Amino acid sequence: MISAYINILFIFVLMFIGYFLTYKQWFSNQIGDAFSKLVLQIALPCNMFLTITKNFSRSEFLQLVGGTVIPLLSMLLTFAISFAYRRIFQITPARKGIFTTMFTCSNTIFIGLPINLAIFGEQAVPYVLLYYIVNTTLFWTLGIYFIASDNPQIEQAKVSFHLVPILKKIFSPALMGFLIGLCAVLLNINVSDSIATFFSYLANLTTPLSMFVIGIIVYNVGIKNLPLNKDIIGVIIGRYIISPLIVWLLGQWISVPPLMLSVFIIQAAMPVQNSVPILARSYDADQQFAASSLGYSVLLYLAYIPLLLKLIL
Repeated sequence: MISAYINILFIFVLMFIGYFLTYKQWFSNQIGDAFSKLVLQIALPCNMFLTITKNFSRSEFLQLVGGTVIPLLSMLLTFAISFAYRRIFQITPARKGIFTTMFTCSNTIFIGLPINLAIFGEQAVPYVLLYYIVNTTLFWTLGIYFIASDNPQIEQAKVSFHLVPILKKIFSPALMGFLIGLCAVLLNINVSDSIATFFSYLANLTTPLSMFVIGIIVYNVGIKNLPLNKDIIGVIIGRYIISPLIVWLLGQWISVPPLMLSVFIIQAAMPVQNSVPILARSYDADQQFAASSLGYSVLLYLAYIPLLLKLIL
């Protein structure tokens, strides 16, 4: 658990570096935009491609694919519950889409993988990646659709049935990187070591640049303007109560190995996706709300994870 806490702390350190360097005027909004494009169009696609091709063979993927039932059902149910929650608790209309995405989708790789490795060891990796596949697919399809719908121009395009702008947002470079990697796995296409090494150089930019952008956003918005409000509390409830609870309930109904269920519960109870504030910035959604929700979710996770482990272990 110590190594897991250190990994979470390092995420905060990267965000603070982005904040501090913006304060020192090394970074600006223009640099933040450039970092966002670099992450979304180059680093993340390489990261998605490598994650799937390095950790799965065709036989392994086909053997485990049946285990996607619980993550898929749980996330679809959580999406549905988020719609009811935002209506009952009157979530701010301009952030309904991004609220739904953060309420449902979790940080399954940057935080999820090291946390599960620290708790369960290498035997948990296949189950971690199984949840990652479902989470990634839904995040870069339904999730990105909801974030984009918070932009009035894109919302108007949707109402007018001009679906091309929506499809361009959904089939983003990150999702395409993931789908190409999945095709390579299913077709038994081997990625050479030299290509994998080159892609890894770019993929490794994802986490630091993502957190730098969040630090830039937090600085420009102002820490004093990041209060804890009912909308952020709603995101926390979705992330840390509703999402893992649904996975646990499905596990009582659908028979899966105990380790698989435990990993799924841990994965469902992760902080907000690192990419959300960058996407909010890119699509002119509420980036202040996204950055605040991410920050609070990661901060609260330090106290939350020991409680969760006591319940499931």
